[in-house]
Amino acid sequence: MYLYSLLEVSEKTTNVVKWLSVLGVVLVLGCIALIGFVNNGKRFDSKKLAFAGICVSMSFTLAVIKFSPVQYGGSITLASFVPILVFAYVYGVADGLFIGLIHGLLNFVEDPYILTPATFVFDYLLAFASVGVMGFFGKMRRKENGCLPVVLGAVCVFSLRFTAHLISGMIFFAQDSVWVSLPNWAMQNAFTYSFIYQCIYVPIDALIAIAVLIALAKTGLLERLALMMKPKREK
Repeated sequence: MYLYSLLEVSEKTTNVVKWLSVLGVVLVLGCIALIGFVNNGKRFDSKKLAFAGICVSMSFTLAVIKFSPVQYGGSITLASFVPILVFAYVYGVADGLFIGLIHGLLNFVEDPYILTPATFVFDYLLAFASVGVMGFFGKMRRKENGCLPVVLGAVCVFSLRFTAHLISGMIFFAQDSVWVSLPNWAMQNAFTYSFIYQCIYVPIDALIAIAVLIALAKTGLLERLALMMKPKREK
């Protein structure tokens, strides 16, 4: 419990921490944008930057269209992870990690709420950075209009996202922060409570995203998008 005491942020300072975090996020995004343009032609060429902006914008817009079955977060979105998953699928792990972090930071800016620094790291950084794993599956050999690589990739991404939110939820619970009432047996320990809470929304969000990815793969749209997004030298 000593770790929790180190991470704890009192209610009186939550707002201060929140807005300082927002300022920090804005500065980080500015630095990321500057680095991207300075490295034009190296890490990020103009075409990749353009598609990065398009994919993040689409994901952010889709994330606004959401349904929250539980109080205090835990939203089911309209396949908001799909655009950035496609980006990671096409450009690889490092670029997917980069774009996932940006999307996570933007989500934090749009609706900033943290209880501890640790929950910020797990909920907004690690959960969204998991998108980078999709890059491994973009290298898999696949049949024409095959959907196995994207399905496996999406399952891994959402499994990692689930784990990050699970750990964050355990930290919340350990500090007597309960979002939704559950049966007494589910309230006995932090792991059980957080696990059930995440199951309320993450699997549904994952199924929606996977269904869209399968549709894109089966119709051949995914491969056409990949050819369009990649530089000519990589086609």
